[in-house]
Amino acid sequence: MMAQLRNRGWLWAVLLAVCVIWFGNLEYRKLIKPDEGRYAEISREMVASGDWLTPRLNDLKYFEKPPLQYWTTAAAYEVFGEHNWTARLWTALTGLFGIGLIYYTGRRLWNREAGLYSAAVLGSSLLYVMIGHMNSLDMGMTFFMAAGMCGFVLAQHDAASVRDNRIWMHLAWAALALAVLSKGLIGIVLPGAVLVLYTLIERDWGLWKRLHLISGTLLFLAISAPWFVAVSRANPEFFHFFFIHEHFERFLTKTHGRYEPWWWFIPVLAGGMLPWLVVMADALPRAWKSVPPAGPQAQRFKPQRFLLIWAVFIFIFFSMSGSKLPSYILPVFPALALLIGVRLTQVTARALFWMMSPLVLLAVAVFVLSRFAGKFGDADEQVFYQNYAFWLAAAAVIWLAGTVLGLYLLHKVRVRAAVLSIAFSALLFGQVTISGHENLAPLGSAWQLAQKIKPYLKADVPFYSLYLYDSTLSFYLQRPFTLVAFQDEMEFGLKQEPGKWLPNIADFRQAWRNEPYALAIVETRYWEEVKASGLPMQVIAQDTQYVVIRKP
Repeated sequence: MMAQLRNRGWLWAVLLAVCVIWFGNLEYRKLIKPDEGRYAEISREMVASGDWLTPRLNDLKYFEKPPLQYWTTAAAYEVFGEHNWTARLWTALTGLFGIGLIYYTGRRLWNREAGLYSAAVLGSSLLYVMIGHMNSLDMGMTFFMAAGMCGFVLAQHDAASVRDNRIWMHLAWAALALAVLSKGLIGIVLPGAVLVLYTLIERDWGLWKRLHLISGTLLFLAISAPWFVAVSRANPEFFHFFFIHEHFERFLTKTHGRYEPWWWFIPVLAGGMLPWLVVMADALPRAWKSVPPAGPQAQRFKPQRFLLIWAVFIFIFFSMSGSKLPSYILPVFPALALLIGVRLTQVTARALFWMMSPLVLLAVAVFVLSRFAGKFGDADEQVFYQNYAFWLAAAAVIWLAGTVLGLYLLHKVRVRAAVLSIAFSALLFGQVTISGHENLAPLGSAWQLAQKIKPYLKADVPFYSLYLYDSTLSFYLQRPFTLVAFQDEMEFGLKQEPGKWLPNIADFRQAWRNEPYALAIVETRYWEEVKASGLPMQVIAQDTQYVVIRKP
């Protein structure tokens, strides 16, 4: 009894430490453009307008993504106020819940040790930690896709009863519906493709009888369809833009300007999977061979093979896409964490020692390279990188210390303690690295500029944005801008409401002369052009990127 209480207390202590580290820096850092500012601002405009049906960015219709994260962030604003941490809260919560989900799934599929190791791997993988603390849509979508994946494998697992199968499959259907509401059709298309591929490879046709297709589909539609129907009725132009432009054209073309070569995600995965990269290379081929021989002990459903197919297919799918960002492959990480976690229960302390040893050299390399961070950027930007170098060096020292301790524990054949030491030091490395990025905030966030502008703001005064749109400035000033000679991602919204922008600089000059008082912002590279126009103006704020003027 005492041993059980000690184990339970130990697990609660680990959970508390993870929560403190995980949520500790959400408010500290300013929001960074474009993604963090964009999604924070869309949610703010929902609260300000009271319209939770039609998402808007800069007071223009914005249909690139579904609304689930906008809703949850707007709800956080309503309850707690508009802050950096409330803008990031949904991402951080779903990231942490994903770690707990993987712990539970690994424990149910195999044992508590496998669950603990899987959670430790996911919660310390560099890309997962980074995306879990940025206001983007990928973590929420990854959590619900992972919930669908875990619900499916727990439903189909050989030990699952008929009741277990029914409950877990319906939870999986519900989770995938929420994945669709998080980021679109990939929330159901990718899991569906993995299921078909697994069925063809394993020839397990009976699997489809255990999917509860009719009731599951009805549940899926009951959750996911109402918003799509309602927003399409209110905005007839939604259907073509969202389903054709944002899905098929994004995947098949370079229209979004995010094209990278097919191999681009390989280094992203390698770096993002640290510190578990070598273990992953050992675990993946073994996952395919982990099936018992045919006979009475043969498995009907092979969870490790399914997880491997999930990870490989999704990775290849996004590698083939014409649009690439590092966060796109995040849905492969929960599956990889489970495969690595179960492998860690099998590998010897000696073998794991040698797998983890290269991390010492890598941590030392990061420390050495941090000394050169101050040489990045232009002359007026280098001071920011010099300040960041201290944080990067500190992060490297923490990572090195935790790794060395982990290797020592492996030498003493204390595998669990070693895995947690390596995982915690990697998590801290990621968090300190992210926190240090606040030193670079002036290069990617308009918070400081907003503080200089606020004394000059007046109600209902025009604020023109020339050749640019900075979503972080919108968020921190709590207002939209009148765009001038700039469309970018708001091109669709401007076509629907063309009266909300000025297509060229000549229109701006005329509007500026007609206004008794107005503000405008321009990038420094266009400042000389604007200054030479001869318009009455006074500079009220300036930084390395922007110049802000008012009409005197």
